[in-house]
Amino acid sequence: MAARILHRLRHALAGEAGREEPAGGGGEAEDCPESSELEDDTEGLSTRLSGTLSFTSHEDEEEEEEEEADGASEELEEPPQAPGAAAGTEDGEWVSVAERPGGSLLTRQLQELWRRSRGSLAPQRLLFEVTSASVVSERSSKYVLYTIYLIRSGQFDKAPATIARRYSDFEQLNRRLRCRFSCDMASVAFPRKRLRRNFTAETIAKRSRAFEQFLSHLHSIDEIRRSPEFLEFFFLPDLQAAQRLTCTGMYREALATWANAYRLQDRLGVCSSGRFLLTLAGLAVCHQELDQLSEAHGCCEQALQLLEAQGSHPLLGPFLQAHVHLAWKVGKDKRRSEARLQDLREAGMPLQQQPSLKECLIKEPLE
Repeated sequence: MAARILHRLRHALAGEAGREEPAGGGGEAEDCPESSELEDDTEGLSTRLSGTLSFTSHEDEEEEEEEEADGASEELEEPPQAPGAAAGTEDGEWVSVAERPGGSLLTRQLQELWRRSRGSLAPQRLLFEVTSASVVSERSSKYVLYTIYLIRSGQFDKAPATIARRYSDFEQLNRRLRCRFSCDMASVAFPRKRLRRNFTAETIAKRSRAFEQFLSHLHSIDEIRRSPEFLEFFFLPDLQAAQRLTCTGMYREALATWANAYRLQDRLGVCSSGRFLLTLAGLAVCHQELDQLSEAHGCCEQALQLLEAQGSHPLLGPFLQAHVHLAWKVGKDKRRSEARLQDLREAGMPLQQQPSLKECLIKEPLE
């Protein structure tokens, strides 16, 4: 429409110039043809109307920068373009944002805001999800066994950390925590025991949701989350079962139980405790007995990294000796462990009398 009006104005001006031309005795031809001027103006009009992705003209750069600044708040919802991404055209060819005046500044601001938004994300939470509940009938009792997954929000676990607990296990945890943390536990709800209809689908579903909320509430309280009562509720039964299986030579079954105990402690954030070192010892022993030497060597290396800052620990000598033996078997470097063993000998530690990693594992009391 604007081009049409402009075209009519030019024809009117051309008519007036034609009437004046005979009086002037025949003027020179125009320096620039009319069609050329119309195309130039049309290009400028397209620039003003086309928005961010546009044809660039020098006379309208200031207008474009103002429009980009006004629309910046809307663009923040999407991740910013990297420097050099296509953002406009000039003379019919794509140009990068960095080449446009003011474009690189806007891009840097968007990137900075994007980095800040990623840095201010809420930390990952630990979720407790009851995935199944089954009624178990034994000779003298009948109960519901609840299977619970420990899931870190925002992540997918190929091998989830799981526990299986019955109502009496939750009740014992609730009683122990209320004895020690009476003030903190005052606001924590626990499903009450029922005398009848304990095995109906409705009761089991309600208790499943209640146990999820109960564990989530406990985990949100710092002192309770770090307490032995809360932590051992999750992984102590697995450690005890894995130890029994290892003692009886059922290494494949024991390995799966040690691995689940490892994942539970990892989810709960207690990967530097004595229980975690014992778990690594159990994994190393079972992997070695099953001729999975590379995996056993990796468990020993992880344990020695945790023991790096400790001058003395009951498991330090056994882990070093096992690491030297396994490193020789798999062709890995063992000089660092040999040097640490030599330091222990010079410090007066009787390494010949040290029990093996398996003996330490079997003799460790787990109560």
